[in-house]
Amino acid sequence: MARVVVDVMLKPEILDPQGQAVHRALPRLGFEGISDVRQGKRFELEVEGPVDDAALARIREMAETFLANTVIEDFTVKIEDADVKAES
Repeated sequence: MARVVVDVMLKPEILDPQGQAVHRALPRLGFEGISDVRQGKRFELEVEGPVDDAALARIREMAETFLANTVIEDFTVKIEDADVKAES
């Protein structure tokens, strides 16, 4: 078994109201020195068997068509654990 992580973030040019709300709240909570906050999504996929190039291609396709809205979001795919044959 291997874990593959897909991180999805709004593209830099897209307004992030949730990130802005967190950014505005931080100083009120005593957290200084943070210049920006962006909020995203993280998907952890447990993959049966080794993660080879074909498995990574399928996961990228899944991210592009289902996990991320590629009009406004970017995504990254990375292998986090075990049985690794290929890297992203």
